[in-house]
Amino acid sequence: MKTFRKKLLGKTFIKAQSAMEYLMTYGWAILIISVVLASLFQLGVFNPMTFAPKAPPGACQVFRPNGPYTTSFINLEGVCSGELPQYVAQFKGYPSPGISKISDQNFPSGSNSVSIFAWIKTTQNAYYPFVFNYGAYGTGEGDWILGVYGGQTCSDSWGDHRCVGPLVNNGNWNFIGFTYAGGTNTIVYINDVPYTGVGSGTPNVKVGGTTIANIGGGYIPSGVNFTGSIANVQIYNTSLTANEIQALYLEGIGGAPIDLQHLVGWWPLNGNANDYSGNGNNGVPTNVTYVSNWYNDYTPP
Repeated sequence: MKTFRKKLLGKTFIKAQSAMEYLMTYGWAILIISVVLASLFQLGVFNPMTFAPKAPPGACQVFRPNGPYTTSFINLEGVCSGELPQYVAQFKGYPSPGISKISDQNFPSGSNSVSIFAWIKTTQNAYYPFVFNYGAYGTGEGDWILGVYGGQTCSDSWGDHRCVGPLVNNGNWNFIGFTYAGGTNTIVYINDVPYTGVGSGTPNVKVGGTTIANIGGGYIPSGVNFTGSIANVQIYNTSLTANEIQALYLEGIGGAPIDLQHLVGWWPLNGNANDYSGNGNNGVPTNVTYVSNWYNDYTPP
């Protein structure tokens, strides 16, 4: 009986010793492989978006044969099939390392109807307008602003916030914007779902002349500068329909404009601040970075 126990204990010891030798021999290799796999996952190697076709800067643009703001015979040129952009614009916010913005000093105001749409990713909770237009203070001219306040999507007119819908400061890509066609109501869209925002005055209107348009912030040096990423900003001088907005959303982050007749500005932000609407409203970037590894938090519609 004692001999049997000794043999059993001996076999158990040998097995345990073999297991320890196995772990000592291959444990480091398993650990290294685990670290490499985690790093590859973090870099997005296992994300299907990594291998999706990417459109280079300027791959699609509006051609206006009769010049800026003309509407005869206009059409899209290039690869306009909704491929993912190679780059998106990253804005650093305020105060450090400085204000990020893209500015156009001579943006035309359009009409009393407006639609603004963009894809954004942010974790900011305070008020950060990221597409806005304004004129000279005291002239009676209105303005239009699209932003995030308290984590919600907002349209705005000089502090008259209309913030509605679910939170979008979630670190994911969201398609957001608004339409305005008169009165005191704007319709805010979040991933093609509409929400009505009621304000105290006539919002988001600029009535003549040229104005300053900014993407990312910059008309006040603190508190109103966007931190995060922005792509595919589109501005129309009309109120798009719900069907048009749904179609624009379903095109995804690389989608082309839906209504060329009323398009006044289109900044894909795919590697530069150029306006591809054919109207020549090229922006001037300040402290803006164009990043290529942007798609880990993007889910196609």
